[in-house]
Amino acid sequence: MLGFVLFLSAMNDIKNQRLDFFQSMIGQDMSGSISPFGRWLNGTIQVAEEGKLVADYVVRDDMANPAGVLHGGAASGILDDLIGAMVFTLNREFAYTSVNLTVDFLHAARQGDTVTATAEVVRAGRNIIHCIGTITAADGKIIAKAATNLIQTSVKLPV
Repeated sequence: MLGFVLFLSAMNDIKNQRLDFFQSMIGQDMSGSISPFGRWLNGTIQVAEEGKLVADYVVRDDMANPAGVLHGGAASGILDDLIGAMVFTLNREFAYTSVNLTVDFLHAARQGDTVTATAEVVRAGRNIIHCIGTITAADGKIIAKAATNLIQTSVKLPV
């Protein structure tokens, strides 16, 4: 029994520095992201948990289509980038990359609106991680929703 208690104690000492980083960024924009695209999107982290990230984004004119509505490519990019960052919180040894990304566009978000994106793990296998993401408006309407699978690469991540 003492061995088991020592094992549990050691497990509690293992830190997830990647998750700690995102938790330290709560309330701050992502202008310092390691992702150049993430820097351009420049969301603000609101929630950071292992397997879940939530961020707010302001729809800028360079994210909008000619009608002043959030461009589908920008919405897809928000979802793909946030999901990728969320997978980083899982503290895996290797990097993961998107195999597919299916996005449904359900409502419009207009230039100047603040939208909230949520990325969550559905199933984290050894090689494939299945995730979902949503973008919602301030009134709770779902702007876009996505499902994606990410596959483990051979790129080893720094600790």
